[in-house]
Amino acid sequence: MRKLKLQVQMSVDGFVAGPNGEMDWMTWDWDEGIKNYVSALHERVDTILLGRVLAQGFINHWSTLATNPDTTDDFSRKMHESLKIVFTKTLDSNEWENTSLEHGDLVASVNAVKEQPGGDIIAYGGGNFVSNLIKNDLIDDYHLFVNPAAVGKGMPIFQGLESVHRLKLVEARPFECGITVMHYKRSEK
Repeated sequence: MRKLKLQVQMSVDGFVAGPNGEMDWMTWDWDEGIKNYVSALHERVDTILLGRVLAQGFINHWSTLATNPDTTDDFSRKMHESLKIVFTKTLDSNEWENTSLEHGDLVASVNAVKEQPGGDIIAYGGGNFVSNLIKNDLIDDYHLFVNPAAVGKGMPIFQGLESVHRLKLVEARPFECGITVMHYKRSEK
């Protein structure tokens, strides 16, 4: 079975965005170490799961970079060329390359993707999409990019849990830019 990884930026107090979606507290001046970490994280990835809200900016961003003749960045091309599955209840048509829309049940759909042959899967999304992946115990590996900022209130991702989700720490790695990546695996029950 394929592994589903989550890569998400969050504040030290556990929010992925401010109360109105603000992300101005995130560290974007990444050092080479964290860039290499992200590249290594994506080496085996061939499918990206996205919530609708994030998908609209995410897909266009990577497509623009990857198709720019001045871009020499292999990572941008990988993000553009990877299959993307957008989970949506509102979009009926899709204008993006390498992208399909999924309107069905989240758990059944994600488990079906995990059963298909292929490389690893990575998930990106806002608080609601990611919370539902976590709540339904679909994430195998958590890569939490903890930014050196406290937001006070906002959008959490560990909400709506009906039971304790035990995780096993694999690594905690600080980077020069101030972000600490906390890598957890789902603990076996």
